Amino acid sequence: MQDVEKRVIGKVMWRLIPFLILCYFVAYLDRVNVSFAKLHMNEALGLSEAAFGLGAGLFFVGYFLFEVPSNIFLEKVGARVWIARIMITWGIVSAAFAFIPSISAATGIPTTGVFYSLRLLLGACEAGFFPGIIFYLTLWFPAVYRARVISLFMLAIPISSIIGSPISGMLLGLTGWGLDGWQWLFILEALPSVLVGIGVLIYLTDLPRQARWLQRDEIAWLENVQATEKLNKEKVEHLSLGQALTDPRILMCALVYFCLNAASYGVAFFLPTIIKGFGVSDTQTGLLAALPFVFGAVGMVLLGRHSDRTMERKGHVAVALLMAAIGIGLAGFVSNAVVVMALLCFAQIGVSAVPPMFWPLPASFLTGASAAAGIAAINSLGNLSGFAGPYAMGYLKDLTGNFTAGLLLLAGCALAGAIVVVMLRIDARREHLSGEIAMAH
Repeated sequence: MQDVEKRVIGKVMWRLIPFLILCYFVAYLDRVNVSFAKLHMNEALGLSEAAFGLGAGLFFVGYFLFEVPSNIFLEKVGARVWIARIMITWGIVSAAFAFIPSISAATGIPTTGVFYSLRLLLGACEAGFFPGIIFYLTLWFPAVYRARVISLFMLAIPISSIIGSPISGMLLGLTGWGLDGWQWLFILEALPSVLVGIGVLIYLTDLPRQARWLQRDEIAWLENVQATEKLNKEKVEHLSLGQALTDPRILMCALVYFCLNAASYGVAFFLPTIIKGFGVSDTQTGLLAALPFVFGAVGMVLLGRHSDRTMERKGHVAVALLMAAIGIGLAGFVSNAVVVMALLCFAQIGVSAVPPMFWPLPASFLTGASAAAGIAAINSLGNLSGFAGPYAMGYLKDLTGNFTAGLLLLAGCALAGAIVVVMLRIDARREHLSGEIAMAH
């Protein structure tokens, strides 16, 4: 059966992963391009650092409120239709940021209010995208491949920052048709989301049995492995939807993810501002902002592979969070630009490496609808810190005049996450078992 396994995994990998990376690439670009627009938008709209931090974070409130309902819809209507809907609507909302001054003039709502409302709406539109794709991947890949596959898929985050940061920096120099660079940035980076969203409808397949690009024996192998894995998990325990949302392990997983995202987004939304403070141009800011993510991409793949090889997750996640805490914390005490960049690169290795090693943890004790609900619950609760992190950074910057206090707070969050994940009680044997089943078929 080794032969079938190789064929199936190879085909599924090549068919789905590059395209899903593209989807997540444009998603992440639209999520964080506001950090570059900020370099000119704050002045144009009259936003303080705290107001920007609040607006940047409001995305995650919308995301939180609609996350679980969105995932339940996804299971009902199918991943293909729902992921396309998500991408097309958020593309349209993202482009609307370019017209904040016009919307404000037409409605009489202050520019700050329009900015807040659109960030909230953008979060609501994008809700369910990431857990939807994680759930989608569980339908196509046996457990033993999941950390590897998720780490490949999540390479889109550093890739979008590596490619997107220089592009965003350069787009700030565009003007024309009465629009400034920051407005063009929103329009031109929203367009790919809508186009790729339409592509999702044409290209993705909901379930293995509908895949015309797989042979009969390949479909049978894949369905057999999935059914055996599901049975195996249900023999140990089967969580209902309600139990999934109140299970202490899920709440602890959510806390770990909360700590990670506070550190991750708190830095990401202010990274261009920190770099601009070194006295460089917009284009140079874009190029330098890409650097930490180059290191992050390498760390994500290497640590993810090591975690798969050893089938050990908790220790790996804890070490990665410690790296983030050390890098971010020390960056708050240093004024030398080169040292600050080196520390942020070190921190980003940890930040980028956590998610692909973290997501197999809840997947090892969740099945079926409870998996969709549990993963969505962890993601939505964890993403709330995407609101808290940037807001705290902006508020503390206004208060103290520098980023030191904010960076120390974010480092503390990463450290807390490392402690919580070590305390998480998950039966390690079950992870090995889920790996062995896939090998046996």
